[in-house]
Amino acid sequence: MGEPETAPSPDWSLSLHASIHEIGAEAWDACAGADNPFVSFGFLSALEDSGSVADRTGWLVRHAVLRAPDGTIAALAPLYGKSHSWGEYVFDQSWARAYEAAGGRYYPKFVCAVPFSPVPGPRLLLRPDLPDPKGVAQALASALIQATAQLGLSSLHANFCDMASMEAFTEAGYLPRTGIQYHWQNNGYATFDDFLAALASRKRKSIRKERSAAQSCGLTFSTLRGNQITLEDWQAFYRFYQSTIDRKWGSAYLTEHFFPMLSERLGDRVVLMMAHHDGKAVAGALNLMGADALFGRNWGCEGDWPFLHFELCYYRAIDFAIEHGLSRVEAGAQGEHKIQRGYLPTFTHSAHAILDPGLRQAVGAFVEEERTAMQAEAAELETLSPYRHGESG
Repeated sequence: MGEPETAPSPDWSLSLHASIHEIGAEAWDACAGADNPFVSFGFLSALEDSGSVADRTGWLVRHAVLRAPDGTIAALAPLYGKSHSWGEYVFDQSWARAYEAAGGRYYPKFVCAVPFSPVPGPRLLLRPDLPDPKGVAQALASALIQATAQLGLSSLHANFCDMASMEAFTEAGYLPRTGIQYHWQNNGYATFDDFLAALASRKRKSIRKERSAAQSCGLTFSTLRGNQITLEDWQAFYRFYQSTIDRKWGSAYLTEHFFPMLSERLGDRVVLMMAHHDGKAVAGALNLMGADALFGRNWGCEGDWPFLHFELCYYRAIDFAIEHGLSRVEAGAQGEHKIQRGYLPTFTHSAHAILDPGLRQAVGAFVEEERTAMQAEAAELETLSPYRHGESG
């Protein structure tokens, strides 16, 4: 994938970069801001420097930079060339199979996303002092389509977009796609018991029973942040991560070097919740803290401990969010079991630029039908809410 000669207007220019270090931390974070750690220079550079994102893993760094006529950086996009669809959590493999069965070449493609992280956030990163941020965002979205076409790629997929990015992508002609995750909302709770009081009695008792069982196994729990996390902690956590990956998917995306880099570069925004038994670490849950949310990411465990997954990943995350005044906990992809534990269905959004007219028509029909099904599914899932009538969590 070479360098396209493309721009949103004659006076603006788009360039693609094979390393985030070509752009630099200061310029990147000036556009990314501090609200969402996943689009920060620290997180994305750790993926790259640890070898988790690399040509050998099928993730080719091609970060996009949009420059104003005076040469200053106006906007950025985390961009990757992909030779497969693994590690994205927005599934397009059926599109690829159909297109290739018809004689097309689906890969390579572009993905505008955070690798291995199904976390909603900005995908068009804008300098905060722009006089026309919506116009610049749409210009970048359009320029990305031009780059995709000039490089002969089939498509560009912007995954887990926030609403501001989605607006720009759809205005630029991308096809919108809807998904569902499960998020916990902090309705002004001062304590975990305040949260429980908002639940129906049966659900309240069930959660208390689960927490009691998890806490009655002789385990000790700790919440570590930033430089409190030792290399020994990370080595234990990586064992847990590998065992979970081996059971579910068979291939670990993140290297062992990634996790220590993360706490070095993101500091207290890294929140590692650990469980020990007889002084030995037996489970861990990795979270990242944003300006207003806690994002649950990876979990792993050795041994069989009743309800430990719920305690470490869901209930202690709620404890942390309440203690730190965060408005929500985003617990990641999949899992209807999260609903009865206070995490309600929430729509996620992605945007897809499909260059082949025939494929675009087919994908457009697919995502429209899928959206209708998702809306019906969300309505049905809402009926499973554990909250008392009139409470929304």
